[in-house]
Amino acid sequence: MAEPRVRLYGRTGCHLCDEARLVIERVCADLGESYDEVDIDADPELQARFTDEVPVTFVDGRQHDFWRVDEARLRQALTG
Repeated sequence: MAEPRVRLYGRTGCHLCDEARLVIERVCADLGESYDEVDIDADPELQARFTDEVPVTFVDGRQHDFWRVDEARLRQALTG
């Protein structure tokens, strides 16, 4: 199985992370893509790197968005 093209870095209890997850789930389901999620609080290095920017979204290994996920922009990144 291929690695997911979308990765969401977030944390538990983050309402913006919850909103981002809904957008990512919808877009990935529509396009037949998968995503995974990483809890930054489980890794001190990730926590230091992303703590003020969560949620952070990566597409194909490159940072795509932070704080909010724009649905149209994510669709374009996955189809363009």
